[in-house]
Amino acid sequence: MDEIADDTIRAKGSDTLKLRELAYESIIEKLISHDFMPGEFVTQRQLVQRTGQPLGAIREIIPRLESEGLLRTVPQRGIQIAHVDLNLIREAFQFRLFLEKEAVAIFARSASDQTLAMLRREHEEMLALALARPLTPAEEAAAQAIDWRLHDMFIDALGNSIVSMAYRVNSVKLRLIRSERYRIDGRVVPVMREHLSVIEAIESRDPARASEAVGAHIDNARRLALTV
Repeated sequence: MDEIADDTIRAKGSDTLKLRELAYESIIEKLISHDFMPGEFVTQRQLVQRTGQPLGAIREIIPRLESEGLLRTVPQRGIQIAHVDLNLIREAFQFRLFLEKEAVAIFARSASDQTLAMLRREHEEMLALALARPLTPAEEAAAQAIDWRLHDMFIDALGNSIVSMAYRVNSVKLRLIRSERYRIDGRVVPVMREHLSVIEAIESRDPARASEAVGAHIDNARRLALTV
């Protein structure tokens, strides 16, 4: 009987954990897709309505989201989505710079020739399309996906789950900054050109050159976010 009881407790605990993770992932997804806007105030009930997740799970993951700097509870006002200010911009880009400069140096040594050829091809194709005519919203969304995928590949190549988790949280903040301060819309040509410079540096298999190239690219994005 004790074994049955223990199994029941473990099953309930597993279900609770799954609900919490689903609630967390749902809010992250809404933040990335701009269903929640930077600085917006919401209630727990609104989080439930907009994510479709149970109230208990939402309540349990709020402290986690607060510790990650994605939400904050304001007395008498509710829950505020991370507000984009100069401090957030500086800290998010500094964190990104530290991680990506090291990650791309390793990527320059480990990435296969096939991977680099694929990256160059998709960037050159998108650049040619953007130079030829104005892009549709769907094409700009595809360009944004190419942008994010390149940077994610640098981090994923490390094979370090702790770094990947921390980078993912910071990426959510960066995407909030993009939605508030600047977007790739109308900037596909310079972004693709900067990425191609980074890819060229990686192709040289020189870690220092690759690190310098990605650092210059991130600095350009940071300056844009601070001046818009």
